[in-house]
Amino acid sequence: MEDSGHVKQASRIVFSVFAAILLVFVVYFVPLPYYIFKPGTAEVLAPMVQVKEQAGEDKGQFMLTTVQLTEVNIAAYLMSFVTPYQELRLKKDLLKNNETRQEYSQRQEIVMHTSQADAIQAAYNKLKIPYHIRKDGVVVQQVFPEFPANEVLQAGDYIVELEGKPIQTYDDMRAALQDKKAGESAKVGYKRGDVLRTRDIALAVLPDQEKVEMSARRVGLGIVPAEVHSVQADRPEDQVSIQAGEIGGPSAGLMFSLEIMNRLSPEDLTKGHRIAGTGEITPEGKVGVIGGIMHKVVAADRAGAEIFFAPKDIQAANGATIPNYSDAVKRAQEIGTSMKIVPVGTVDDALRYLAELKPKSS
Repeated sequence: MEDSGHVKQASRIVFSVFAAILLVFVVYFVPLPYYIFKPGTAEVLAPMVQVKEQAGEDKGQFMLTTVQLTEVNIAAYLMSFVTPYQELRLKKDLLKNNETRQEYSQRQEIVMHTSQADAIQAAYNKLKIPYHIRKDGVVVQQVFPEFPANEVLQAGDYIVELEGKPIQTYDDMRAALQDKKAGESAKVGYKRGDVLRTRDIALAVLPDQEKVEMSARRVGLGIVPAEVHSVQADRPEDQVSIQAGEIGGPSAGLMFSLEIMNRLSPEDLTKGHRIAGTGEITPEGKVGVIGGIMHKVVAADRAGAEIFFAPKDIQAANGATIPNYSDAVKRAQEIGTSMKIVPVGTVDDALRYLAELKPKSS
């Protein structure tokens, strides 16, 4: 009887330990179909922007702002309801066409690259610096899982050659494959990091061709390509380059343009102030709305910013308001910051505000 009781007690202990381990595993290691968005960082732009010759001394700082995105487990999900300034979003609303997280990151990197080029153009246009656009090739943004290329290519690879023909644009790719049929292979030269590779990859009918007559259907590698370009100043001494590390997305465009103009102009546009902000920018200098602005306001405040540039609210085609400035003001009031929220619709709006800004006393 006593031995039987010991066995039962030992069994209960083993079961309890196993159940506890299983519970910990489920709570902390089983992912949920969500991401958490929360305040990221405010990064000083000066180290990211390189110029050949700086025109003047800058006493203040321009800063870009970021949103942090994290995976969600049960513990994080529950904590998000009691932790301030956290936002739950479904993965399916963020990832397009069944993207993987790596492909999403690659898309954001490509968007950031494009944003940087637009920011340089906006600054060059404002400063009347002559420039030209250089095609830098085609990068793989996504590979469809049902295509043979999925076993070879991955997001971030550069397609440099198809069937012996150099590739610089998406049109180059289409021209190289226009006479190919499904099931045939193409010789693909691609670059991953600093390594050049060549593989024969079977082609298949592209996803958007199902409703096209069989004889007219196009075949391809089954990738989402993106053209990459850079902005080249006509005079080497005017050349600007941007190294933003792993920061992705389009929303730093406005702040990059302001930093570039600050570095190439003799006057200090910051006038000694710490100025953060966000907003897409076009080569013509128009500022567009972005996502996550309420998180960016918190990040800027934590970094000690005194001024925050926020894109103006805009009216969508369906008549709905897309808020940015109003959301930024709302969050600033919630956290009780003294940071001034400034609405901007163009880079000229920001420059006019800076021109009237009083220099910060030492």
